Amino acid sequence: METPHCGLLIVGAGHAGSELAVAARQGGWTGRIVLLGEEAGVPYQRPPLSKAYLLGKTDVESLALRPATAYEAAGIERMQRARLVAIDRAARRVTLADGSVLAYDKLALCTGGRPRPLVCEGIDPEHPPANLFYLRTLADADGMRAVLRPGARVVVVGGGYVGLEVAASARGQGALVTVLEAQPRVLARVAGPEVSRFYESVHREAGVEILTDTGLARVECEGGRIVAVQCSNGQRLQADLVVAGIGMLPNIEAARDAGLAEDGGIPVDDLSRTADPDVVAAGDCTLQHHALYDRQLRLESVPNALEQARAAASWLCGKPRPNRTVPWFWSDQYELKLQMAGLSQGHDRCVVRGNPQARSFCAFYLQGKRVLAVDAVNRPGDFMQVRRALAQALTLDADRLSDESVPLKDLLAESTAVTGKP
Repeated sequence: METPHCGLLIVGAGHAGSELAVAARQGGWTGRIVLLGEEAGVPYQRPPLSKAYLLGKTDVESLALRPATAYEAAGIERMQRARLVAIDRAARRVTLADGSVLAYDKLALCTGGRPRPLVCEGIDPEHPPANLFYLRTLADADGMRAVLRPGARVVVVGGGYVGLEVAASARGQGALVTVLEAQPRVLARVAGPEVSRFYESVHREAGVEILTDTGLARVECEGGRIVAVQCSNGQRLQADLVVAGIGMLPNIEAARDAGLAEDGGIPVDDLSRTADPDVVAAGDCTLQHHALYDRQLRLESVPNALEQARAAASWLCGKPRPNRTVPWFWSDQYELKLQMAGLSQGHDRCVVRGNPQARSFCAFYLQGKRVLAVDAVNRPGDFMQVRRALAQALTLDADRLSDESVPLKDLLAESTAVTGKP
């Protein structure tokens, strides 16, 4: 039997894969484009799963990245419930979990990641409890929505962005929520103490119990469901629903077996090219060197996935446009919009501009006078200004930065004048 030939074969139908398919067609790719996805249905947005969708404020149809007709109009073929298991680079073929084989001219790996599993006494990984969720897929969100109700007892393991978003949404449904965070503060990996304190106070005011320096020791199950959890501090909590938000593992097994991945991800350049000239990669599964921070990073963010996908499509179509954007992220909790630009790791000072008590401020992360990153709470205008300015080496005086009588645009203009860059 002749092996089906795909032209451009894109593995992964999330934000990166969907964007790459459409961008390649719009950029001039005339051959066949096949988009493989592990789930059924049209590719959909994941960020709303922990926010508007979990709150019941939006429906499945509104989650779609694009309507099905958009893929049909662009001549993009979608293969659903298809999982990659092996790549034969020499023959330019891939094998899927059902044993089928597909040939390609160019391969795009947009395989994303999967939640880090919760491991503790009482959980059988082969038969996980029915009320333990990770909130990575639409099915996860639907399962949680079926349990969430006023008075439901929810335990969230992990005080990162996903965990706190779930906590906020669950409280919005009237659930009784406890967050367990093994670190001394929430958001410890991604934000400074000032922002952590702010979000802890916001959640506590909303009625969320936050237990820091506290892990999960064991769970008690009855009838295949968790009924209670035992914390590392000895506290026992009854539970109707347990949600784990303890990180993500990149889906790189097939790429690693093919010699395209290392521990942590698939290395790519600023055009999303891998070590194989016939293979590109984009999204949460990749490692890219960022000149601004002079290190290799794996970024779990929708904006990064989209930019890498567009860069890959530009190269595939012979119109290269490198991706050199500043990393940025966002998180919606209650009525607060948190927008983050840059990476704060390595900062030695945090300068707060504005009033956290008024729930409108920016936290600037500095290394000396250099601004590494900003967290902006309900300040979209400031966020946009700083995000643009971070594309270069941005230096600001800490004392003037904290003084709101000095307009931010003037401070940024002064820095631009010193560096001589736009």
